[in-house]
Amino acid sequence: MPLKKPIYATPRDAEQAMYDAMNRADLEAFMNVWAEDEEIVCILPNGPRIVGYANVRETWRHILEEGQRFIINPTNTHSLPGMLMTVHSVYETITLAERNDGSSVQVLATNIFIRSAVGWRLLVHHASATLATPDEEIIKTLH
Repeated sequence: MPLKKPIYATPRDAEQAMYDAMNRADLEAFMNVWAEDEEIVCILPNGPRIVGYANVRETWRHILEEGQRFIINPTNTHSLPGMLMTVHSVYETITLAERNDGSSVQVLATNIFIRSAVGWRLLVHHASATLATPDEEIIKTLH
């Protein structure tokens, strides 16, 4: 009997499951968060646009199986909620698990979730490198 996919009651539940799966390098759990749609899109920092469920899965299979482990800590979520679609803008602090020197990279990501018959699912993940930290961004908006 095939395993039943989880139902995410909120976009935040789906997002938390996505980052948890990334941090555990669990491809199946990661792909459970995505909408099973040929229109899904994933853009990684300095990478090409990846379109379609099979292409996103293959890209992340390669990333997660290549052996280098990382921890992604999402913070400073700005949410644009909707009934059928929600957009989250988050800062991702990415740290290589093998390094203990405290170094990390800041990435700004946009996660777009859609509400479906099987709960909230990820439709778009777009991440790009940024030099600004969340605190620096707040200071800029105040001036």
